Amino acid sequence: MLYMDYAATSPLYEEVIETITEVMKSHYGNPSSIHRLGVEAEKLLQSAKGVIASSLKVTASEIICTSGGTESNNLAIKGVAYHYRHRGNHLITTQIEHPSVKEVFAGLEQEGYRVTYLPVTKSGCVQLEDLQAVICEDTILVSVMYVNNEIGTIQPIQAIGQYLADFPKIIFHVDAVQGIAKLPLDPKSWGIDLCSASAHKFRGPKGAGFLYKRTGIQLKPLLAGGGQEYGVRSGTENVPLIVGMAKALRISMDNLTSKISRKHTLRRQLLAGIAAIPELSISGSVLEHEMAPHIVHFAFAGMKAEVVVHALEQREVYISTKSACSSGESEPSEVMLALGYPREVAASGLRISYSDEHQEQDIALFLRSLHEVVKELAPMRNPSVIHRGKRN
Repeated sequence: MLYMDYAATSPLYEEVIETITEVMKSHYGNPSSIHRLGVEAEKLLQSAKGVIASSLKVTASEIICTSGGTESNNLAIKGVAYHYRHRGNHLITTQIEHPSVKEVFAGLEQEGYRVTYLPVTKSGCVQLEDLQAVICEDTILVSVMYVNNEIGTIQPIQAIGQYLADFPKIIFHVDAVQGIAKLPLDPKSWGIDLCSASAHKFRGPKGAGFLYKRTGIQLKPLLAGGGQEYGVRSGTENVPLIVGMAKALRISMDNLTSKISRKHTLRRQLLAGIAAIPELSISGSVLEHEMAPHIVHFAFAGMKAEVVVHALEQREVYISTKSACSSGESEPSEVMLALGYPREVAASGLRISYSDEHQEQDIALFLRSLHEVVKELAPMRNPSVIHRGKRN
């Protein structure tokens, strides 16, 4: 079996499984309880937050534990919109955000907020000048993802954060779900106020995530309850998963530079192999520094993406079409549409995502399987859209 869908979810490190199991067995106290078992659980919780904070060069009190990226994004965006509405009702995001961001903004529009969706280039990158052109007195929030979850384009969040430093009343949120533990991330020096993460993207457990909230930022809580997580996120903390998340993040961040280099080597091998198949066209920028090292996206014009996914599955090779949160839908990728692809081609996009532990022979196996599938399916393509698959 060859699993290359790490952007959807990743297998847990063995050490993380062992840690979670041990905490579940031995430290089952409620961290809000005042007796010894509760105090022990609270110490584990704070220790885990310290590990997470250290990885991001922030303080433990700035880490809010959540159930994952979706909740973190909802808490950040709605929390700012509701708390700071007295300052204005203008919100800014991009056309290519994850559904857990995009759908939140769509809901806020229904509540009377004004939302600007920034366009992207044909490689999927937001332009700083487009942001500069739409900021106004009523702007209270800018939300831009770090790495696009489908194409893999890296957004210029450092430049955006630096620019927004001149607008202290505007909150800057970054969905870093696909960027954390894959690329360097320094929220404080980059001017990020809120930053979302999800454990299962960096080989931690599902159902755990966190939101970095810079000291001084206020959020309206979305959940009423016991006031856990500094009053921002009520609900008894899931200590085993939070400890497992912290361990997974620490392991993933170790030797990050060499891991990035390793994945870029694999990415170059993938790109060369895909480019050698005439029926396929690679998405995103040709500049390596603009693309995440762990995601490769391409289109097979005239062929529905799910057909390719299932054909590869028959060979026990696993990739995906678009965001796992929307891949069950038959509609074309909204991200590819935003990049300028026609609808038929946007329905043919495929995403490969992998880890630094993959080997060159894994990539070679994938490319052989892909070549076989393309050869098998090519005669079935819709000829009316084939010529539109390639882009200048």
